[in-house]
Amino acid sequence: MNDIAYPTVGAIVADDFRTAAVFSKYGIDFCCKGHRSLDEACAKKGVDLQEVLAEVHSVMNAHTQPEIDFKSWPLDLLIDYIEKTHHRYVTDKSQTLLFYLDKLCKVHGQRHPELLEIALHFKITATELAQHMKKEELILFPFIKKMISALNEKQTIEQPHFLTVKNPIAQMRDEHDNEGTRFGIIAQLTNQYTPPTDACETYRVTFAMLSDFEQDLHKHIHLENNIVFPKAVELESRFAIV
Repeated sequence: MNDIAYPTVGAIVADDFRTAAVFSKYGIDFCCKGHRSLDEACAKKGVDLQEVLAEVHSVMNAHTQPEIDFKSWPLDLLIDYIEKTHHRYVTDKSQTLLFYLDKLCKVHGQRHPELLEIALHFKITATELAQHMKKEELILFPFIKKMISALNEKQTIEQPHFLTVKNPIAQMRDEHDNEGTRFGIIAQLTNQYTPPTDACETYRVTFAMLSDFEQDLHKHIHLENNIVFPKAVELESRFAIV
């Protein structure tokens, strides 16, 4: 039995982000698929539940400095952090990676045709994420902050055009799933970001940047799926919407 008192993998990571390294080691998705129980996630990956549990317990009981406890942050502060840290990272790094991938395709594409697929998938990711973040920044996040303000001032709020916060959240989750799947394809095409033996320095830097981008995306999606979204739904339930 799963003797960790958390309903989902995402809840475990939300409580102690150090456990993310354990799940990454076993290929267990803690962000897009963080809603699964640990038992279900281990069965899906064909890994031993007790072995994973032992490592998770070891990490959680370690006396090393724990990661930042984002779960304890005020919701509006966490949203600001996501925008200024992860949204800005995506915007900045996307342009650099698009430039490097285009260069690699021109120079190495004939010998390594997989680069053309990698570039295409990342171009879609850059476009989709830009649109996704705008929807969060212009629609979902402002409404969450409006709820926070209304609750603090003991006021009600008008029902939004999307009826309930659960609706845009469901769309954001679906889009997170799409990006998680797409980056899984990129990781496979790059052989887990391992450059070929004839790779130049730009080639190596680009693959390292893609790996960093995926890791940042995992943390970005984790913060939203496993902390921001559940808190927003709970917040909406605390006062009347007229």
